[in-house]
Amino acid sequence: MRILFLLFFLSSLNTFSQDDILAKEYFKNGAFEKALVSYKKLYAKNNKNRNYFYQLIKTHQQLEQFTEAEKLLTTELIRYEYPPYLVELGYNFSLKKDTINATLNYNKAIATLDKNANNAYSVGRSFESFSLLKQAIVTYEKAMALKPALNFNMQLARIYGEQGNIEKMFNSYINFSEINESYINRIKREFSTFISENSDNNNNIILRKILLKKIQTSPNLLWNEMLSWLFIQQKDYKKAFIQEKAIYKRQLESLNRVEELANIAYNQKQIAIAKEVYEFIIENTQDIDIKISAHYNLLKIETEQATKEEYNAINKRYKTLLNEFGKNGRTIDLQIAYAHFLAFYINNTSDAITYLKDSLKLGIGSYLLAKIKLELGDILVLEEKFNEALIYYTQIQRSLKNSPISQEARFKVAKTSYYKGDFKWAESQLKILKKSTSQLTANDALDLKLLISDNKLDDSLQVALKSYARADLLAFQNRKNEAISILSSILKNHKTEAIIPQTLLKQAQLFEDKQEFEKAKNNYEAIIKNYNEGILIDDAIYALAEIYANKLGQTEKAKELYESIIFNHADSIYFVEARKKYRALRGDAIN
Repeated sequence: MRILFLLFFLSSLNTFSQDDILAKEYFKNGAFEKALVSYKKLYAKNNKNRNYFYQLIKTHQQLEQFTEAEKLLTTELIRYEYPPYLVELGYNFSLKKDTINATLNYNKAIATLDKNANNAYSVGRSFESFSLLKQAIVTYEKAMALKPALNFNMQLARIYGEQGNIEKMFNSYINFSEINESYINRIKREFSTFISENSDNNNNIILRKILLKKIQTSPNLLWNEMLSWLFIQQKDYKKAFIQEKAIYKRQLESLNRVEELANIAYNQKQIAIAKEVYEFIIENTQDIDIKISAHYNLLKIETEQATKEEYNAINKRYKTLLNEFGKNGRTIDLQIAYAHFLAFYINNTSDAITYLKDSLKLGIGSYLLAKIKLELGDILVLEEKFNEALIYYTQIQRSLKNSPISQEARFKVAKTSYYKGDFKWAESQLKILKKSTSQLTANDALDLKLLISDNKLDDSLQVALKSYARADLLAFQNRKNEAISILSSILKNHKTEAIIPQTLLKQAQLFEDKQEFEKAKNNYEAIIKNYNEGILIDDAIYALAEIYANKLGQTEKAKELYESIIFNHADSIYFVEARKKYRALRGDAIN
């Protein structure tokens, strides 16, 4: 008997499910007469299912059977006092162009809040579903006035945003975040769609004034954090630093936020403020690791900016710091940076290699050992001791299989083999790296593989490709003039070969490194003019746009080139940045 009952129950459920799907399909496809029959059956079988009731009302309305919908709603309201049905009834009257009765029922729905302010959740949602935003605002505001514990500021902010009332939207989001700080990141995402990098944008000014007023009238570090965030979006890192200092001085806890700001400023090439922030960290932190990291970053900046005459002072600073903090696991990054400085800046490769080989004896973990070996390999490549470099790279692959640093080491194996002219072995490594979990490594591997595969068959001796690889090595060795000279000979002697656009691009990048922007511009223009169907076209367009925008001060030409990427190269890796920069040049108010 139980089995028969169970089978009957399951069969009934299956029938319900099929009827439900059929009704939805009828409605979706505009077969409203058939949908009406189906929903009447479903509702008759289960009149407690609110979804069936709503769908039945909607179907009547689609058939312009407003009187039938009204009767259903009135009957249901007598049976069950559910405030959203009053909104439904009001909307049904509005469909009949009866604005008086529509308003009457809307007001009745809002009046139910006097008995129970919690009705605002369902009533407000009903108004929003019919885009009755004014009534939704009245509902949420009245509920909060009746019961201050309720917080509908998130709903109000969304509505104000739809209405274009930016100031009220910002205020509502901020009022919500005051009670619900866990939502702050979500609110920042909402804000980011209304502000821009331009500090003079009206929306930015409105938000800044609101936050400044909050800081003055309701001291809360949350407002300093949000104001700092706004300044970071505007790339005004100096003002962001003022806020971060204020936060730190009141909390005296971690300097992680300040450190993050310094890193952002450095990555955005605002070097002066990055230096100032790192110096602040060094002066204020008691955390040895944070202090070492700040020194490391500060030295990196100073090295990049230094003239050859200043290298001796930097060398002394490295020695002083390593004496102060010791040669141990904590200072591995500083040790690697010092060895890199010795090898790549003052050409003292033998001391750099000896220094790092000593670091390998410190008794540290496999990951830190791998970092040292990676730099050792790079310095040996600089010395053109390729086989010894390959040994270190291969050791990393074996000790930390499938890790990001192992994949980086494999790429360096491929790159070293390519420098040597062993293109076949390089390709075999690059094929594996195409599936790298590191997107940067995968992209670099794909670029190098395409360079080799597209050019190795042009001639059996691979003269042009070997010359290009040599120029690439010289660029790595910071012998830019020699690299440019070899690339010029390729352009002269291999005019018909596939390697020409890649050669033009590489040479242009070296010209940029040497601040020779007119020469770089000519190369990029040559790619755009003569190789506009090639895979490097978007690289050339974006690079040329950057030169016009940032070096030559020709913003209109830059705008045209960014626009070209947006409309003609939507699959480009530069698409997002090009669109952002194009809109900034055009003066858009919203991202």
